[in-house]
Amino acid sequence: MILFLSRKKFYLIILFISFISTISALYIEYILQYEPCKLCIYQRLPYVAAILASYIGYNYSTNDKILIIIIMIFTISAIISGYHFGIENNLINEVFSCTNNSLDITNKSKLLESLNKSMPVDCKDATFKIFGVSLAAINTIFSILIVIFSIRTLIYEKN
Repeated sequence: MILFLSRKKFYLIILFISFISTISALYIEYILQYEPCKLCIYQRLPYVAAILASYIGYNYSTNDKILIIIIMIFTISAIISGYHFGIENNLINEVFSCTNNSLDITNKSKLLESLNKSMPVDCKDATFKIFGVSLAAINTIFSILIVIFSIRTLIYEKN
């Protein structure tokens, strides 16, 4: 049985999922003290954009534009998180640097200074997992599912 939702309910669900995902990421970082890598932080941006888009869609939209924007937002989210998942599992080589490769080992004072600083987390290291699954993998799955349900809502549901 296919779940039928009005667009208003759909926007509300996207708002809820995006809000919970963003709060969870902040909780993991600031309360549980897990340091995120650059890609982990980039993966939060589509959810923040989806909060705004779904709020506008719920309260003001009567056409397809906001739903199309949500599809684009979560397609971008799936690409970022899929890329991150590929890096974590050595399926993809890093194109953008996620590590601090500027360590100068020839200068002793700079080496000691860099050791005292907090080194950025490598994107290959999944420091936080739920049931053995990295957050990048979970985000990839959620983003793809949201894109599928968004397309389905765009085609079959009118307001």
